[in-house]
Amino acid sequence: MKQITRTKIADLLKREDFGAEVNIKGWVRTRRGNKQVSFVALNDGTTINNVQVVIDLTNFDEEMLKPITTGACINVNGRLVESQGQGQRAEIHADEIEIYGTADPIAYPLQKKGHSLEFLREVAHLRPRTNTFGAIFRMRHHMSFAIHKYFNDRGYYYFHTPVITASDAEGAGSMFEVSTIDINNPPRTEEGKVDFSQDFFGRQTNLTVSGQLEGELGAMALGAIYTFGPTFRAENSNTPRHLAEFWMIEPEVAFNDITDNMDLAEDFLKYLIRYALENCYEDIEFLNNMYDKELIERLNFVVENDFVRLTYTEGVKILEESGEKFEFPVSWGTDLQSEHERYLVEKHFKCPVILTDYPRDIKSFYMKQNDDDKTVRAMDVLFPKIGEIIGGSEREEDYEKLMTRVNEMEMSTESIWWYLEIRKFGTAPHAGFGLGFERLMLFITGMANIRDVIPFPRTPNNAEF
Repeated sequence: MKQITRTKIADLLKREDFGAEVNIKGWVRTRRGNKQVSFVALNDGTTINNVQVVIDLTNFDEEMLKPITTGACINVNGRLVESQGQGQRAEIHADEIEIYGTADPIAYPLQKKGHSLEFLREVAHLRPRTNTFGAIFRMRHHMSFAIHKYFNDRGYYYFHTPVITASDAEGAGSMFEVSTIDINNPPRTEEGKVDFSQDFFGRQTNLTVSGQLEGELGAMALGAIYTFGPTFRAENSNTPRHLAEFWMIEPEVAFNDITDNMDLAEDFLKYLIRYALENCYEDIEFLNNMYDKELIERLNFVVENDFVRLTYTEGVKILEESGEKFEFPVSWGTDLQSEHERYLVEKHFKCPVILTDYPRDIKSFYMKQNDDDKTVRAMDVLFPKIGEIIGGSEREEDYEKLMTRVNEMEMSTESIWWYLEIRKFGTAPHAGFGLGFERLMLFITGMANIRDVIPFPRTPNNAEF
């Protein structure tokens, strides 16, 4: 074949230099035609749109063209021609075709028909080639870039916190242990317990549930930092909103209080949604038309409206007086469930909500305590369809108060001594939050199941691919 520099399909579809010689490469979505001409829809992953390759059968050997079936990968030289058909501006009239890889038409799972999202999870190695998952995974990239851009442009430092840690930031205990000990014959102490002193790190370690504790240390030196990395929860939660491995964005900012924290969360979320609308509109439009007819309207609504802010106590009062029949009864002191959060957002206020000042007893040890001795300066951002999308707080900077809380919760200080000690040496007010990246992706794509916004979901009994 003649050597011509490849043009990505996303770029090709913007060109108007009709008659130019071009080269494209990609995977066949469909092939149709008659005895004179074949039409191949080709996609290379750079756009939701296919380009049509027109093959004049009088110029090609019929046997050579037979393997060009759905799923095959081909290399095409041809002329860029203004399309006569609707829905596309340009097409390629093929002069030369090279077949890189064939796809058995019987065995290839992604034939030209509708596939359920459940089925596509079973072929996660191929589902990025579908329109739906091509759109979602391009959007994951754009959102990842937007996150870094937002913080970089505002003077934050990207701070790398460990994936392997000896501390439990949430006090939840739902962690994956990391060990090199032979599980079939572990070394034992005199008391018969597993002797972790002989393990790789000389102690019990686990995969991180959050980078927050280490992130706070960074903020107390660099001023404003953010983390963005994988986190792990060994919770046996088979719900459309939970993963065992997911990505978290966690800014921590010295000298910020709870109000600054709320302002940051609202500005950050609006920036990301605006960025998606400006840079991923074709993919969003496809998902809007295919899965969620209100997606674009909902995204614009969040960008254009202020978030309502109220206390947990006020929120509970609204729920108690709503007359709504909830699956989980609500009263002051209970942890709000998704149904409660969504009622406040979708039915009562009809816009995103930030709840603050939660009961101390249902929140983590590190949250700053209010003067009422009952509540802490926590905040949760609640979104339509999702419920909680961000959780954060002003952090307790007072050493004595923090130690009192640690003792009340009967926590061991052995693994977090360094976290506590930072309150002894130049302590300062500070605040931060965590945004679950996949929760954000659920909202921005309009998908209903969190397993469909990450390439290879990790859930109970599922570590395939």
